Amino acid sequence: MINRLEMFMALAKEQHFGRAAASLGVTQPTLSTGLRQLEDQLGVKLVQRGSRFGGLTPEGQRALVWARQIVGDARMLREEMRYTRKGLSGHLRIAVIPTALTWASRLASDFNLRHPNVDFTILSRTSAEILTMLENLDIDAGISYLDNEPLGRVSTAFLYRERYTLVCGPDHPLAGRDAVTWQDLADLKLCLLTPDMQNRRIINKNFMDAGVAPQARMESNSTVVLVAHVENGGWTTILPQDLARFLTAGKALRIIPILQSSEGHSVGLVAPYREPHTPVLQALLDEAGLAATKPHAGTGAV
Repeated sequence: MINRLEMFMALAKEQHFGRAAASLGVTQPTLSTGLRQLEDQLGVKLVQRGSRFGGLTPEGQRALVWARQIVGDARMLREEMRYTRKGLSGHLRIAVIPTALTWASRLASDFNLRHPNVDFTILSRTSAEILTMLENLDIDAGISYLDNEPLGRVSTAFLYRERYTLVCGPDHPLAGRDAVTWQDLADLKLCLLTPDMQNRRIINKNFMDAGVAPQARMESNSTVVLVAHVENGGWTTILPQDLARFLTAGKALRIIPILQSSEGHSVGLVAPYREPHTPVLQALLDEAGLAATKPHAGTGAV
């Protein structure tokens, strides 16, 4: 039953029989047979079939909710049993908004020092993709904004508040400033993250609240590309301070705090809401709580 539910979930995610089979490492006939057996077992039609995938039936949509719950519970059971045999071990899959990747690395490294038998896969994804991956059980946890857009029913652990900085070359007219305002950035040659990134939407709102509407003349979904443009001369970008420090280390670039009236948006660990969590995931949530209290959390000097 669990294997068939996982086949059903893979098809719902991929919406293509061939891709779903490939994602599971099985043949398409094996997938089709498993789905028909699941339908026979449940006594309902789950999938609209034709020459290609035609979507889920209403019964299939409802069954998908249950499938995620049942498969998630089965994975929790396996984790619990492994914990009783081997202690804290396993593999954690985490998806992270690009601006929090330095925090993800720090969190995973600290966690691994305490629990060396736990491995990690860390992926860079948008906030919307993180929520979809959590829902589909494609990841165990994410690091994203906690208070800017709806998260749904998840468990969270606060990590830090995002503070913004201007990154510019040493010869830029603003390079000698101790701080700048959003109004100061109105006419700059900016390169920013793409609009599908929640970070970009936050920056756009900060500009709007300040009464200015600058245009990004170059956009990328990679913060490395943004800093490389600044280093090549003439460009400026806006990054959270922790990431800006990391990406500009050893480079002849200036990082200037942007004055803001609000505390900044919260960023933290998000995980599917379950009670209780698996031992490994609960330990990760606890580690996030510890990370938030360390000296590098919060504003700090730039």
